[in-house]
Amino acid sequence: MNKPIYPKCSVPAAEVARIKGLGFLRDKTTEDKFNCRVLTVNGRVTTDFVRNVAEAADRFGSGKLAMTSRMTIEVQGIPYSNVDDFIAFINSKGIECGGTGPKVRPVVSCKGTTCQYGLIDTFSLSEKIHNEFYVKYHSVKLPHKFKIAVGGCPNNCVKPDINDLGIIGQRKPIVNKEKCKGCGLCAKTCPMKALTMKDGLPVIDKEKCNNCGRCIGACNLDGMNIEKGGYRLYLGGRWGKKVGRGTPLGFIFETEEEILSAVEKTILFYKENGIAGERFADTIERAGFDKVKEAVLSDDILLRKEEILKNE
Repeated sequence: MNKPIYPKCSVPAAEVARIKGLGFLRDKTTEDKFNCRVLTVNGRVTTDFVRNVAEAADRFGSGKLAMTSRMTIEVQGIPYSNVDDFIAFINSKGIECGGTGPKVRPVVSCKGTTCQYGLIDTFSLSEKIHNEFYVKYHSVKLPHKFKIAVGGCPNNCVKPDINDLGIIGQRKPIVNKEKCKGCGLCAKTCPMKALTMKDGLPVIDKEKCNNCGRCIGACNLDGMNIEKGGYRLYLGGRWGKKVGRGTPLGFIFETEEEILSAVEKTILFYKENGIAGERFADTIERAGFDKVKEAVLSDDILLRKEEILKNE
């Protein structure tokens, strides 16, 4: 097969690099056109948002939109001469573009807030992460890109465990022996087959249980209760040239404040300990997971926050 021949880019290399930092990626099949990544914050948008992005695509681009794997919208075919006008237009509508470079990337969220299996408010948490760590940390250069995903339950629809940092909703069950009638409905409901009946009571195999909480919802007699509910944190996953599942911290965070603090401490750890060009998974492998865990579960690294963020 012959190697395809693409036109030479007519835009100076320095400009290509500069606007890439703004979210514009060159379309290699053209001389001077770019595809712009428009941020959706948490994957949920309004009809006004869609109308405004569509209008921008018609006015300044090719009129074509593409969905990215990171839940951003890519407006395609924007000539270099239209870049500034495109940015001005979408900014006037309260819309931003970006999502490239060695920094915190746009957050990916499942629809756990409204899903029947959702255990946490994924839309709210993802928006807070976006504002705190994509927007406020936008000028913070990291060793490499840092991807975050929020999943509402262990179904892993947005694959949180193969992101640099993943959050999964949790609902850890416990048997209420006083109220359990031994009907076995919880065991029949469990998708992981982690429940068995013994002496008229359910027994939970903690190695199999993924804390999806379906057994709790199946019991109308309070025979299954919530021992702990909240968020499980996965660190060091990745998907790309190298594939690896993140390691769970082995601890359930019970409040949004706790998980947001853990996210910040993880980013600070990566900023302080990572080497330029090194993915977070490699930093963990080199430094040791115990060192990361210690940083995330204590507040010591927050005392050095300003110093860490100043370092380039």
